Amino acid sequence: MTRASDSAFRLVFEAMGMSMSRSVFGSLAASSALLMSAVAFAQPPVPAAAPAKPAASPDKQEKDLLAGYVLGPDDVIEVDVLGQPEFKTRAKIRNDGMIALPYIGDVKAQGLTVIQFNNMVADKLRTGGYYAKPFLSTDIVSFASRYVIVLGDIAQPGLQPVDRAYRVSEVLARAGGLRETGADYVVLRRQNGEELKLDFKKLAAGGVEDDPLVQPGDKLYVPAAELFYIYGQVNAPGAYPLKIEMTLRRALARGGGLTPNGSEKRIKLYHDGTEKKVGMDYVIQPGDVLVVGERLF
Repeated sequence: MTRASDSAFRLVFEAMGMSMSRSVFGSLAASSALLMSAVAFAQPPVPAAAPAKPAASPDKQEKDLLAGYVLGPDDVIEVDVLGQPEFKTRAKIRNDGMIALPYIGDVKAQGLTVIQFNNMVADKLRTGGYYAKPFLSTDIVSFASRYVIVLGDIAQPGLQPVDRAYRVSEVLARAGGLRETGADYVVLRRQNGEELKLDFKKLAAGGVEDDPLVQPGDKLYVPAAELFYIYGQVNAPGAYPLKIEMTLRRALARGGGLTPNGSEKRIKLYHDGTEKKVGMDYVIQPGDVLVVGERLF
């Protein structure tokens, strides 16, 4: 039992005018831990006045994702110039990151996205005088065995294979989704040391900047949410993960609402061990303890 949860329980029983032995206190405290099930991403509601956008076809979505994939050793690609069948080449990117193509010989592919690779090859063919206006098409035939590490408050933490271009939301979904005890954000740590904090509400909206592509070797970490505690005359007392802008009103609802004997006029809130007088719009802070008393009549 943590020091925070120990303090929370003691505040509850003091507020309710109760005392108990340490052994009984420890037993009850241990039984309060909540095991939350994995939850799916929630798509934010679209305002009624907003016109619906036509959904992109699966083929287009896949093509868009592949265009942003970063090539690397052991990827097998097929490079083609539209209308020039003699150029079509299928080859594996070597360990040195190079690949051999007709006319221009070895070119670097490692570290480039498919779009960057196409532009680079087209430029070499054009400046070399081989084709006036080459239109490049590169297909990824097979991907190297690479992984993204998913850790934290996720249903199935571990290694997730990157067999194509995936966005953060897709990797989290493949890992079984989030646990309710998780925070409202995920941390993306790149191999180069770059770190991004991604809000789940924005992630669910599907924006390109808010839901970036992952690369092999990236790490995704969902930290545990900070907790608040609610006891007394509520239908589901216990410890709950603190979500963004959790007001006192929402906290009471999260605890299942008041029992028939509960009174809104007898709600006590303790912050850092000190009782505070707050209204229903008060924003709950980490470690806050709510105690709902009984009606007098």
